[in-house]
Amino acid sequence: MIGFRESLLLMLSTPLYVLIIGAEMLLSYYQHRSYYSVKGILQNCYLTVLNMGLDLLVRGFYVGVLVWVYQYRLTEITTPWLYWLTLLILEDFAFYWLHRVDHFCRLFWAVHVTHHSSEEFNLTVGFRSSVLQPLYRFVYFVPIALLGFRAEDIVFMYSATQIYGIIVHTQYVGRLGFLEWFLVTPSHHRVHHASNVRYLDRNMGMMLIIWDRLFGTFAEEAPEDPVRYGLTTNITDHSPGNLVFHEWKKLVADLRIPGPFGQKIKYLLAPPGWSHDGRSQTADEMRQELGIGVETDSEIELQMVGELQNLPEIPGAGNRQPIPAESSLK
Repeated sequence: MIGFRESLLLMLSTPLYVLIIGAEMLLSYYQHRSYYSVKGILQNCYLTVLNMGLDLLVRGFYVGVLVWVYQYRLTEITTPWLYWLTLLILEDFAFYWLHRVDHFCRLFWAVHVTHHSSEEFNLTVGFRSSVLQPLYRFVYFVPIALLGFRAEDIVFMYSATQIYGIIVHTQYVGRLGFLEWFLVTPSHHRVHHASNVRYLDRNMGMMLIIWDRLFGTFAEEAPEDPVRYGLTTNITDHSPGNLVFHEWKKLVADLRIPGPFGQKIKYLLAPPGWSHDGRSQTADEMRQELGIGVETDSEIELQMVGELQNLPEIPGAGNRQPIPAESSLK
């Protein structure tokens, strides 16, 4: 169930992807940079095929929900340019909260972690999808339909903004001057994919970085703390099933820990890294412990940041789960 406009968008964007990904691959190869690997590309393709297949499977249902909600719309914008501009802003705002919940709620992090489990960062990582997200993503768009935006337009706008969301996955573009103030740039998105403690759960926007600036999730790429990609404890089993379900396995293991019902609810809904006994920490707890983003004496803060740079591995952050004995810390 793909509309004509989406088909046209796909036909126009595919040559663009081929051109810029091919160029980045060649540049990486000739400059002897390890930005791409065959294994990584295959994993990214595998995850996006699963995501697209599931999206097509459930699209009839979620479009039906949005169409039904639209019947009860509270308002309607009749000026075309204002309609589409408002839809773009509202959808980007909705995506910010979708993305933020995916990072700050363990249940949804189990879905979204697949997008972050690559230790590479290149344009094909933009296709490394959160496989199960189509099952619930539409819920965030229900208020947009209620505000008078048609279901087919909502779906089309999401597909269109995804193009921008993919092309910011590059290490070849530096800072972009004044654009850094309001647009998500490659620099911002490199931060988002970092496993460094200072960068965890930052820069959630798809196109606009203003939401992160407004709601306290913004971080700049700091030259003194070079980005390390992937999870703070990277997966070692890259089998097809484990790529999708590794975090679910850890979540189930935590739910089986003896304890009150409230403890189990917290393992489901608290931020990744929360533990009842302190054996792992959330990103905010790690930052507080290291003095990042906390009001401290400047010399102590600089010392702590320096210590952070020299720590090759940090337990309890990134995927922020109990670390198996056989795993190396990162």
